Amino acid sequence: MFKSLSGRFLILTIIFVMLAEILIFVPSIARYREDFLLARIERAQIASLALLANGAVDRDLEEELLLNAGVYNVVLRRNEARQLVLSSPIPSPVAATYDLRDTPAWELIRDAMVALWNPQDSVLRVIGYPTQDAGMLIEVTLPSAPLRAALLDYGLRILWLSLAISLIAAALLFFAVRKVIVSPMRSVVRQMARYAEAPEDARRIITPSNGITELREAEEALKSLETELTAALRQKERLAQLGGAVARVSHDLRNILTSAQLFADRLESSDDPTVARIAPKLVRSITRAVTLTESTLAFGKAQEPPPSLSRVPLADLVNDVLESERLAIGDEDISLSADVMAGTVIRADSEQLHRVLSNLVRNARQAIASAGTGGEICIHSEEDDECWRIHVRDTGPGLPAKAREHLFQPFASSSKRGGTGLGLTISQELIRGHGGQLRLEPDYDGGTAFEIWLPKGDAEINF
Repeated sequence: MFKSLSGRFLILTIIFVMLAEILIFVPSIARYREDFLLARIERAQIASLALLANGAVDRDLEEELLLNAGVYNVVLRRNEARQLVLSSPIPSPVAATYDLRDTPAWELIRDAMVALWNPQDSVLRVIGYPTQDAGMLIEVTLPSAPLRAALLDYGLRILWLSLAISLIAAALLFFAVRKVIVSPMRSVVRQMARYAEAPEDARRIITPSNGITELREAEEALKSLETELTAALRQKERLAQLGGAVARVSHDLRNILTSAQLFADRLESSDDPTVARIAPKLVRSITRAVTLTESTLAFGKAQEPPPSLSRVPLADLVNDVLESERLAIGDEDISLSADVMAGTVIRADSEQLHRVLSNLVRNARQAIASAGTGGEICIHSEEDDECWRIHVRDTGPGLPAKAREHLFQPFASSSKRGGTGLGLTISQELIRGHGGQLRLEPDYDGGTAFEIWLPKGDAEINF
């Protein structure tokens, strides 16, 4: 119970009401003590006035008057004269004197606390103003025990009353909180659990109905979240179904195109000049189609193995990539260069990093070749205490704005005709598998530049 919201409200209410009652109790107990003493002064004054009116009285009547007044003796000051009106033996010397004439509130509170917590019975002297202006002042002595007993009785009554008020207030607040706050919150939780059972079912999306502003806002936010999640799940399901269909079609299409490619290869040896002229274009078209289907199948499988990290000489790896790419350049005016410090050894999967660098260099070569103006591609490396950085830069035409917007998105980031848009996506996944990052350098002018960040040790790469 005490772990619940309403249970904690119950405990806090009791505590706070009791604290409030304590703040009320302190000045009220001081007021009660003052009234008690003033009542004793008033009764002593009445007894002394009766004595003054009747003249001398016997000892028994004097003791009865003092007993009824609850004091030991009474002193009146009238007409500048101080007169002992009633007196009886005092059991002990006066322990403390209290003047009730214009006493500050903090002194009344202090004296009340002292009287409440002092268990010893002692004699007190109290000075006050007589009622009805019957003199200049009146002074009485009285025992402290009756005062303390009265204070304890009053304090216990206040305590029980405070406890009763606390329990009643806490119970009312408990049920109010359960009705107004806890029950609507439980309703939202139940609805969330119901929605979680079948998030694809749009009928289970919450309908905001609470009248409390904060809970209504929470329901509105939950409705928006559930609506977006349901739509995303539906889209994901459709994409999964579409992906499965594309994979099956691509698989069969790849087989068909492979056969067509074999037949097209034979057409190149035809003696017919028209066939000989058209055959290379046909072969290239079929080759692009086969590449597209194979890339689509590879991406759809999403089965890239985790990198097998080892110490890799970076210069050797870069030279291997560039040598392979030089074979594809032919008569094009494209130069390849490397700026890698000799002896640089990185921690990576050599095969996967080779694929990434080859893809970046090939994209740069194809972009320069499509522009027909010639250019240069350079692989540059540097390192610090946290990571290795590899830059692949070219002096080509650069990426168009549309390609930059969809960079690294599958089937959307290709800037060349016939491209699949999967190369950069796969490359980024491979680099992320190393704990690194692949990104387009934002401030590079004169072409296109990509940079690869590979961490040293367990460092995290954050741009």
